[in-house]
Amino acid sequence: MELFLASTSAVAKFEEVITSFWQDPIDDDHVALTDAAIRDAEEKLGVRLPASLLRLLRVRNGGRVADRWDAFPVEGSTWSEHHACFDYLDGILDEDGSSVIDTPYLVQEWELPAPVVLLNGDGHWWVALDYRACGPTGEPSVVEINSDGPVVLFLASDFESFVEGLTSSEQFLIDD
Repeated sequence: MELFLASTSAVAKFEEVITSFWQDPIDDDHVALTDAAIRDAEEKLGVRLPASLLRLLRVRNGGRVADRWDAFPVEGSTWSEHHACFDYLDGILDEDGSSVIDTPYLVQEWELPAPVVLLNGDGHWWVALDYRACGPTGEPSVVEINSDGPVVLFLASDFESFVEGLTSSEQFLIDD
């Protein structure tokens, strides 16, 4: 398995991003994230989920990411030459049916490195929390996994830094 490193610069502070992170407005049909659902997910996944991820999921438990935060600048991504796609964030039992709880099945199905928690992807590529270096209770880095290798591309040292590095994919349309 190959590991590639990429450097990024923070675009916005986490507090700024969290207020405008989600594409769709929150409505009454939204499946709220509960402490019990978090405990259940962490037990099933065998890891402690980052506090910054849980803060976003408490606002909305998964869904489309706003256009201004749907890409992470990086060279050599599976998705494109200059950025990793992050247009959706799986929740914990979110209303669209996809969930981070599906990770163990998907890791086995796609023969991905473990332990990871998959946040977004389509089978051939994934954005994931990577617990391999920090252990199940540590602060995981964020990586892109190309399942055809698998090749792992380092994106950020933690989820909060990853979110702060997000930007709009529109800026890459001319380059890609």
